[in-house]
Amino acid sequence: MENKARVISQHKGAYKVKNENGEFLAKVTGKQMFTANTREDYPAVGDWVIIDELPENNAVIKEILPRQTIIKRTFGDKNKSGKKNDTQVIATNIDVAFVVESIGRDYNLNRLERYFAIVSDQGIKPAVLLNKIDLISKAELAEKISEIKTRFPDIDVVATSTVGGESLNELKNYLENGKTYCFLGSSGVGKSSLINKLLGDSIIKTGEVSQYSDRGKHVTTGRQMYFLTNGAIVIDNPGIREVGMANASPAVDSAFEKVTELALQCKFKDCTHTHEKGCKVLEAVQADEISKQQYENYLNLKKESDYYEMSEIKRKEKKRDFGKFVNTAKKTLKKYGHKI
Repeated sequence: MENKARVISQHKGAYKVKNENGEFLAKVTGKQMFTANTREDYPAVGDWVIIDELPENNAVIKEILPRQTIIKRTFGDKNKSGKKNDTQVIATNIDVAFVVESIGRDYNLNRLERYFAIVSDQGIKPAVLLNKIDLISKAELAEKISEIKTRFPDIDVVATSTVGGESLNELKNYLENGKTYCFLGSSGVGKSSLINKLLGDSIIKTGEVSQYSDRGKHVTTGRQMYFLTNGAIVIDNPGIREVGMANASPAVDSAFEKVTELALQCKFKDCTHTHEKGCKVLEAVQADEISKQQYENYLNLKKESDYYEMSEIKRKEKKRDFGKFVNTAKKTLKKYGHKI
């Protein structure tokens, strides 16, 4: 019997899906595996899928329904498959992406901007979860929030802590019935601990943060969707040390709207905003209308985005050349009487 379901977790070679009939352990069909060209062609946590329900809570995923939003990243180095710049889908059909940063060494405005660039172009609302606020005074917290709001005036900032009974009230009030929230951030910032508090149970295994490095261990090993009593849906993710830009040229422009607007007024259309005379972006930096930190972060992300796009073009060229090679080989074999 075919039904609609949602992917709530991903395992090696299988997925857990959920609908009104319960939870099922599901696999994709052989045809889907044969026709898949990239990781994006496989189901991901958050996907709505059509399943064929089988006995003993098993199922087959027949189709992935169109994704409304998608969060993905690239691998900067070689991954297990040996490929560079491979794209990994983090989650799909997300309403709000919480970028979780903890008070301490993890706190970094440039890192926030990188995450915003990834999610904003997809129509996903970014928000900041400033966690472990019990480690600082109220005055210091107000200063941190002011710093974030000055750099990102349109971004919501939610202050949280797992210590104290009222420390999660602001987050609980923020979460809405029927919406899906994805928690993103480095290891040790407290994503899993926050979700455990929201669930009212220690369902997710958490680890200690090193006193030496102030960095957490990789405890969450897979993406998992959880359902809160108020009807909100949250997705926990493994800690991400590096977030590579995937198809991010429009996303970078979206995250740096002021820079993009000024760039249209530059004297040269191909202005790199690094040295040219008549560059409105450089003039804004010199006049302190754009902070030097934000300007440098823009250049770094733009460079990374351009590199990804160049790599993508090369991959497509290689694929096209290989296709031509195969067609030529088939014609040659056919010419000499070989069956194909």
